[in-house]
Amino acid sequence: MSFLRKLRRPERRKSLVVVSGLPRSGTSMMMKMLEAGGIPPLTDALRAADRDNPKGYYELERVKQLDKGDTGWLPEAEGKAVKVISALLQHLPADYDYRVIFMERHMPEILASQRKMLAHRGEDAEKMDDARMAELFARHVEQVRGWLAQQPNFDVLYVHYSDVLADPESEARRVNDFLGNRLHYEAMAEVVDPDLYRNRRPAGDAPKS
Repeated sequence: MSFLRKLRRPERRKSLVVVSGLPRSGTSMMMKMLEAGGIPPLTDALRAADRDNPKGYYELERVKQLDKGDTGWLPEAEGKAVKVISALLQHLPADYDYRVIFMERHMPEILASQRKMLAHRGEDAEKMDDARMAELFARHVEQVRGWLAQQPNFDVLYVHYSDVLADPESEARRVNDFLGNRLHYEAMAEVVDPDLYRNRRPAGDAPKS
């Protein structure tokens, strides 16, 4: 290939797999699924598994500094999956392409899970105003979805936590299709543990959002 053709050929952009969503929305479960499917997680293992996440948190502490400009860890994420909460997505640098798996969950379940986590940490869960938190979370998710829809370097797959628990293999296939059909989706489905669905939305509540 001539030097001129090399100059004209567009450089292949770096691409990262990101798992995102609100806290307690099933992001750790999805990280475990991806790991089983063949994509290693980028994690420092500083946050150990506990009763709230007995399978592990799959977090990288430096990700929490994205809004402070810490992006030096991003090259380590190539070829891996990294968890980035929804509030930090907008701080990911524009020189990468992102394949985002965005986890959704019934809001009452998220709030119930948050309350249990606070109680387990010895904090006063009664200080948490469920109605106010639900309003803030819903508004935040709406804003993030709108922002993501306008980003040319973000491709997003929305996955609902309840759907994964109800039909792990179908949802694993969806994720596999989204990521280019390179995963072992059967293995992904096998690691989904229905026993961890401990904060179910009461029957008769509003449909999922």
